[in-house]
Amino acid sequence: VRLEVARPVSAAWLRPGDTALAAAYEPQLRGLAGQSGLHLLSQGADALVVRAALAEAAQHTLDLQYYIVRDDTTTQLLMARVLRAAQRGVRVRLLVDDLDAAGKDLDLATLAAFEGIEVRVFNPFRARGTFGLSQLVEFFGSPRRLHRRMHNKLWIADNAMAVAGGRNLGDEYFDAASDVRFTDLDLLVAGAAVPELSGSFDAYWNSEWAVPIQAFVPNAPSQPARMRFEQGLQQRVESFRDSALARALRSSGLGPATRAGQLPLVIAPVQVFADAPDKVDPDALAEPSSPTLSQRLRPAIEQARSELLLISPYFIPSEEGLQILAALNRRGVRVRALTNSLATADAVPLAHAGYARHRERLLAAGVELHELRPEPSVPGSEGADGSVANHLHTKAIVIDRRWVVVGSMNLDPRSRLSNTEVGMLVDSEGLGQAIGQLFDGAVLPSRAFRVQTAPPSRTGAEWNDALPGLRWTTELDGRPVHHDAEPAVGFWRRVLAWLLGAVAPESLL
Repeated sequence: VRLEVARPVSAAWLRPGDTALAAAYEPQLRGLAGQSGLHLLSQGADALVVRAALAEAAQHTLDLQYYIVRDDTTTQLLMARVLRAAQRGVRVRLLVDDLDAAGKDLDLATLAAFEGIEVRVFNPFRARGTFGLSQLVEFFGSPRRLHRRMHNKLWIADNAMAVAGGRNLGDEYFDAASDVRFTDLDLLVAGAAVPELSGSFDAYWNSEWAVPIQAFVPNAPSQPARMRFEQGLQQRVESFRDSALARALRSSGLGPATRAGQLPLVIAPVQVFADAPDKVDPDALAEPSSPTLSQRLRPAIEQARSELLLISPYFIPSEEGLQILAALNRRGVRVRALTNSLATADAVPLAHAGYARHRERLLAAGVELHELRPEPSVPGSEGADGSVANHLHTKAIVIDRRWVVVGSMNLDPRSRLSNTEVGMLVDSEGLGQAIGQLFDGAVLPSRAFRVQTAPPSRTGAEWNDALPGLRWTTELDGRPVHHDAEPAVGFWRRVLAWLLGAVAPESLL
């Protein structure tokens, strides 16, 4: 590893107002200095098209920051457009967390070998190659640094428009995977908030933790290697062109509408919150350079007057967080939360096990708990239990259906204490109502389990030693159905979740 490799400092495009994207959306933002325009991207296919459209419209810069960049169809479709942008003179900066970059050094180095493209990895391992024994040994030798990851997600064009939210780059985030579906949320952003998002990107890009890929692949890939790489991208594009999804995306007209400034924007004040990159520095934890994102969002949550909606795939409140939710409930605020059930949680349900520890206390604090239910079976995409592998990945908070928080952060210890995150606080009743309606639809009895304290007398309960006193209620064919154990999963998955919950340290969840 050659960590002494050159790291030229660079910054976002300085004249975003002079770009075609700014001109396209200027009529909607005219006379509204200091405010931002936002467009909600609740559908994965829409989120894919808008990213592609921004890459196609960029004239000067593309800045991309992601925790996960898959090597799959939609990612390669996007990378083909990114490469095309670079070939017409757009400067591209791609920053990827190194946990996902494992085994991808050569591909990333090949991409960086094209003129106009720079690639850096964040908080790198010294051991390279596919994540395996050597990386695991290094991880256990330096866990305080290496388990802290860059979880930020940004796609910024010309410092004029950006997409920020919960989606990584991968088929499952864009409704394009046949066997798994992630429910997620992004915001397309124009106006005053974009330079702030770019400022966050610049801070990470120019930090000591962002290392050029050339440090790990010192010999630049050859011209033939670059040609094969580009041909591979084009072949993936061609193979996708006649698919049903591609035809649907083209027929939607969303790409041309995005480039032409025809997407309707909600105009609102936006505060950008971003963790400092040195949050991953184990030696700087006692005195971080700035308050963490979760610390800065707390006053907004405490100001709730009537309702607080919490949406997070991982919901593990701190002791302080539990006290805040209980205090809100005592003064009449309705607190409702949506998270994954054990059936829709990750394959190794470590985070769910941490959440399960707190369920009874959350209920006692007055929180209404809802857990995503597996979707009905769809031919060709069934899981082992006969249902689609759907997962909640949305990260959002809605306060009084007016204040909205959207970003990369989960409501768990990892996001609070370890990972870096970026998000936005938006003052918009229109956006608050829209996301509130998405929440209302997601927690319908036909789509989610309502978790409550079980009535005192129960008969015929399933195995439930690990979770006494809880009941899950849902609806099938219009009739209520009750479960006295984690529903839609087998006995051994319940046992695994219970064991993990009993032994896993809270700080690792």
